[in-house]
Amino acid sequence: MTANLAFIGFGVVGQGLAEILLEKEKELEAKNDFTFRVVAICDTLKGSINNPEGIDLKAALEAVKAGTKLDEAGLAGETGWDAITTIRESNADLVLEATYTDIKTGEPAVSHCRVALKSGKDLATTNKGPVALHFPELDELASDNGLHFRYEGTVMSGTPVINLCAETLAGCEIKSIRGILNGTTNYILSEMESGLSYDDALKQAQELGYAEAGPDADVLGWDAMAKVIILANTQMGADLTTEDIDCTGITEISLEDVNAAVAEGFRWKLIGSVSREGDKVVGRVAPEKIALSDPLAAVMGPTNALTFDTDLLGPVTVQGAGAGRLETGFSLLTDILAIHRMR
Repeated sequence: MTANLAFIGFGVVGQGLAEILLEKEKELEAKNDFTFRVVAICDTLKGSINNPEGIDLKAALEAVKAGTKLDEAGLAGETGWDAITTIRESNADLVLEATYTDIKTGEPAVSHCRVALKSGKDLATTNKGPVALHFPELDELASDNGLHFRYEGTVMSGTPVINLCAETLAGCEIKSIRGILNGTTNYILSEMESGLSYDDALKQAQELGYAEAGPDADVLGWDAMAKVIILANTQMGADLTTEDIDCTGITEISLEDVNAAVAEGFRWKLIGSVSREGDKVVGRVAPEKIALSDPLAAVMGPTNALTFDTDLLGPVTVQGAGAGRLETGFSLLTDILAIHRMR
């Protein structure tokens, strides 16, 4: 059965997925028996297009890269729909939600996710907001409606974390999860170890595109906190909120602190952790001085890593990209193929 896809958000991540789908279309059919048509694309800035027979994805991608709005690109189909209308009225059976994350409210992505599941459509999202703030509700909506709800890209982009827990580590008890969940802060701390001050390292991260002009979500630990909540609630059965997480960022770590740690045989990392303490699940984000023998100590630059402490395998560490156009686009592809297999 051909999957009808609707892109809600066609920015960096949506375009990354589009590039992957175009490049691997024949391979996906040959190896995975997966065929698709993109029937709707909606983006607040880039416009919208809906065509039940399928949009020319290559032409749509070329148009937005050239700065042309989808409404004005001469593509066959109906234009001018907003996101909610697109989700409700298109003939998509799988909604791909990749809009901007507002970690304080989760909107507008939470509304997009609710409408998709209430409209009888499977859902895959890379958006941390809905999963961090409203996972129990969305998971129940999916279950009640017999739908699939996937969110691999919300923690470490395309590096497998959610699928690792749910599938590869199935049968293991996960006692704790601990790691580097924000590439921007890891890059800053790595550069400080090379001699840069915090301010200079942050400026360099911004120039390279690792940090936003307003970097609070990264350097104050909010991004890592959202991922800690997602791991706690989706993989360890908790119901944590932002109020339950002790969260401290890296803004108070000085060059002197970094140098002193190195002299002692340690290295500063911003660590997000989730652990079982009795009958409770506890989440935390804070800078930690970790020994160089710790697998996480060797993870430098804008890279993420997590160590899962399991009862049957002991510690299992996975390391990889925590962001990126193709990397996060790939996370959506893994969710699409997972849904295809379950169907």
